Amino acid sequence: MNTQEQKIQEMQILEQNLQNILLQKQAFQMELEETKAATKEIETAGEEIFKIIGQLMIKTNKEKTKKELEEKQKMFDLRIKTFEKQEKTFVERLESLRDELMKEMKKK
Repeated sequence: MNTQEQKIQEMQILEQNLQNILLQKQAFQMELEETKAATKEIETAGEEIFKIIGQLMIKTNKEKTKKELEEKQKMFDLRIKTFEKQEKTFVERLESLRDELMKEMKKK
């Protein structure tokens, strides 16, 4: 296998990995938005709130639940930032490989 074929193969793998990262990032963004919406609802809710656990709805402490949701938001934000860094790295590597391949093709 020559270097061009290796670069093309590497590009295909990178593109698959990038697609996976984008899907995971999107899933976490959706979770983050749901968590933000739940946090906002807690602000407007009275003192009595309920939490769904499996198939049960259980009365829960408002402040404790609010803190749990805030921690989830922080975790989702951190995960999304991690995915964005990976995405940037993959995109940069893909662009670099494309440039290298274009230069090699022009030489021929």
